[in-house]
Amino acid sequence: MATIKIKQIKSKIGYPVDQKRTLLALGLRKISQVVEVEDTPSIRGMIRKVHHLVSVVE
Repeated sequence: MATIKIKQIKSKIGYPVDQKRTLLALGLRKISQVVEVEDTPSIRGMIRKVHHLVSVVE
């Protein structure tokens, strides 16, 4: 299956609990951390939910 790389670009401090948990579910814990996850519709939805905190790295 295809994978995508996600990088956390902004702090989760001051954001709602559900967005913080979404970052944890994606495997992101620190700013500038990059994780590689499978490209599935559910992961795409999680990225869309926290699009202001992460970026997709090519």
